[in-house]
Amino acid sequence: MDERDALAAILRRHAVKGRTVTPIPRLGLLRAESGSVPAPAFYEPVLCVAAQGAKQLFVGDAVLTYDQRHFLVVAVDLPVMAAIVEASPEEPYLCVSLRLDRLAIIDILSSLPPAPAVENPVGITIGALDRDLLDPLVRLVGLIDRPAEAAMLAPLYEREVLYRLITGPAGPVLRQMVVHDGRLARVERAIDWIKQHFNRPMRIEGLAEIAGMSPASLHRHFKAVTAMSPLQFQKQIRLQEARRRLVAEPQDAGIVGYSVGYESPSQFSREYARLFGAPPARDAARLRGLGERPADGA
Repeated sequence: MDERDALAAILRRHAVKGRTVTPIPRLGLLRAESGSVPAPAFYEPVLCVAAQGAKQLFVGDAVLTYDQRHFLVVAVDLPVMAAIVEASPEEPYLCVSLRLDRLAIIDILSSLPPAPAVENPVGITIGALDRDLLDPLVRLVGLIDRPAEAAMLAPLYEREVLYRLITGPAGPVLRQMVVHDGRLARVERAIDWIKQHFNRPMRIEGLAEIAGMSPASLHRHFKAVTAMSPLQFQKQIRLQEARRRLVAEPQDAGIVGYSVGYESPSQFSREYARLFGAPPARDAARLRGLGERPADGA
């Protein structure tokens, strides 16, 4: 049995339909037995590896696919459209996610030679899944079967996974995550402000000042990192939050739209339907009827 088969076997035993929280810190599992249409999801800094099946992310104009031969790394908080494209009851989509530990990345980098600065950092990337990365990941996930060993071995295996990422093709993305004053860090300041103040009017000049960039530089690097402009990013955050609130509790769509920053109910309804495929009340009622909640990334 090779590493891919071994990983799939562990996930088949432990991943229940939907999301599974594991006893291993930062490690999660996902199982889906059918494909899905593109739907909004929110990814935090994470490594995702599909042991079986495949998933696509639509980020701006880019389409990224991760499957049994390709992993996904996300370095910033990022709203995307996501769809499971290969899954069935016989061969479900099985994915393991590992939230990226910045402190561990900093510690590993402190022991490595410095690398050249990245001129145009990106916030999300796909890489070839090789044996060097799979081997420690399988050992890490395998600790679910050996919980008595997890406290001692999980930090070691997780560190090896991060080391393989840093020294592989995804290395520049992870290195930029922890550069305090690099371009990615400056874009992250803008992202954090938008996340915390998404319902407030946004001036690009003010956002650029927070990021420590000129407006033109912020716009260029923000789009390079997220594949969206700051305004498009804000719209995604607003609409995803509106959907979450509407699904959690039936309430007037116009009031919810106003609470996330829309002054015009008609504009809110129009943009909501464009993103989710149905007006707010109808979409939320459908999701509540299905017992679903807006997704996060894996």
